[in-house]
Formats: sequence, structure tokens, C-alpha cells
Amino acid sequence: MAALVRIGTRRSKLALTQSGMMQRAIGRALGVADADLAEAVPLVEIVTTGDRVQDRRLMEIGGKALFTKEIEEALLDGRVDVAVHSMKDVPAEQPDGLCIAAVPPREDARDAFVSEAFASFADLPSGARLGTASMRRQAQALALRPDLQIEMLRGNVDTRLRKLAEGEFDAILLAVSGLNRLGFERAIRERLALDDFLPAPGQGALALQTRADDRDAAWVAALNDPATALAVAAERGAMTALEGSCRTAIGAYAEIAAGRLRLTTEMLAPDGSARWRRAGEIEAGGSEQAQALGLRLGAEVRETAGDQRVEP
Repeated sequence: MAALVRIGTRRSKLALTQSGMMQRAIGRALGVADADLAEAVPLVEIVTTGDRVQDRRLMEIGGKALFTKEIEEALLDGRVDVAVHSMKDVPAEQPDGLCIAAVPPREDARDAFVSEAFASFADLPSGARLGTASMRRQAQALALRPDLQIEMLRGNVDTRLRKLAEGEFDAILLAVSGLNRLGFERAIRERLALDDFLPAPGQGALALQTRADDRDAAWVAALNDPATALAVAAERGAMTALEGSCRTAIGAYAEIAAGRLRLTTEMLAPDGSARWRRAGEIEAGGSEQAQALGLRLGAEVRETAGDQRVEP
């Protein structure tokens, strides 16, 4: 059977797991039998710069776009037909000719506290070594516990858990969604409160990126979850206003209840010494209104906080 839709994916275990989920969903939308899935909807593995360079913070080597750039080039060249990204890795601006065509249902957006010795974040002793490569998680942790020692931790989920087990850290922070998707739920000691650790914009959601001409394909519509797409549009609006990147400590989370879309967004000083937050809500409508809410609240935060970027 000839390939109907070729999926571009990073080679990490989490990326392949997420792409495999979408491979099965696209196959169902196209009416492909499970036995034909590998041929009809093949996974095309692409190694990105972000995967190759693991010993430095992302802000030192070019930012989160390094996880998407090579895959986007494959889309534009016609080597793949759709890319599966973690939404929080997708830059606010899309390259010419590409679009986010669908946003599937979201996983748990919270951060996870993982530790061999301690049951919760609050239980960490003074001076404990906390591993993360996220500027946001670093700032939020220090805002609550300025006594902690934050240490850089990059690599895939397996690598991070191994370093924790080998005693390099007293605890690490990861996304609940990635641990859930990989079947590592047992590693989670505490699901951190959204109010304390406001997630990265789009955390827990996936982005299906296609060429702009393919945005109306029938299988695309079958994979889109309107509620998740609306919430993510608001969060990414805030990210745009705050110029969110790995050089800034920002969070944003939106949810829909009783027909209302509520968004909370914040920026922090990198050392956690200051925190600026805004929240607002509108009637749940279209993505343009959701994005406008994010842009407005993000602009209010930025006006108050000023420039909190960390230079590499």
C-alpha cells in the first residue's frame, strides 16, 4: 500500500510515543486497517539540533525552535505530510507555508515532582538539588523556595529519570503529560498545583503541523479538539505578547467551564524574586477572540514586569 500520510517525528521515546498515538488516530480517520498502518501512515524519524545538543541550555544554542526546524524543513520539502510536536515546543510564529492544522485532546497540563527520597516539593530540605532546564520551572520553584539549589538537567525523560536514580539530584521537575504517555505515572510523587506552577503555554497538548494547503484535509478535522484548540489559542496569545521563549520565565493556562474561557498568565524574574500575574475570562467563542484575550493579558503583564529575558 502506498503511503497516504507521512508523519515527521523526533526520534526520542516520547516523540515516537506521541507520534504513534497520532499515527493510529490518522489511520482510523482514513479507514486504514491496523495491519496496513506502518505502510499507509509511516513514521519518518528526523533528528533535530535540539536532540543532538544536550549539554547546554536551549537559550544558549538558539531556543525551542531547534526541536522543530528540521522537521519543518521536511514538511516544506514534501518529505513528510504532517509533523507531530509538543505544543509547548512550537514557536509563536509559523514559517511561511505551514500551519497548526489540528490540536488533539489535551493531557494533564500540570508539572510533576519526581524524587527518590522526598514525597513532595514542600518536603525538600534546605539546599536540596532540584534538576530542570526550564527557566519557568526554575523561577517558580525559587519563588516558593529560594533556598533550593537549581541545577541544569536536559535529555529525554529516560535520561532524566536515570540521573535522578543515580543520585545527581534530590528531585526533578517534569511534565505530567510526558510521564503519563510513557507509562511512567508511578514515578510521580506529586502533581504540582497549577497556582504554584502555572504551566508553559500549550503544555500537555500536541500540535499537528501541516502545509497550509492541507489544513482542510478530512483527517485533520477528525483529530482536532475544539476546546483544547481554543484554550491553547489563548495561552499562545499570551506567549506572543510576552515574547515567550526559553529565555523568559512565563506561564499560561486556560480552561473552559460553563461556556466561559478563563486564562491565567504570568511572568517571573528568573531568580523567582518577583512574580507578575493577570487573569481574565470571556465567553468561549472563536480562536481569534481567545488569542486576543491572551494578547491583552500578556501585554498587561509585560507592561508591569518589563523585560525579564535572560541573555545567553
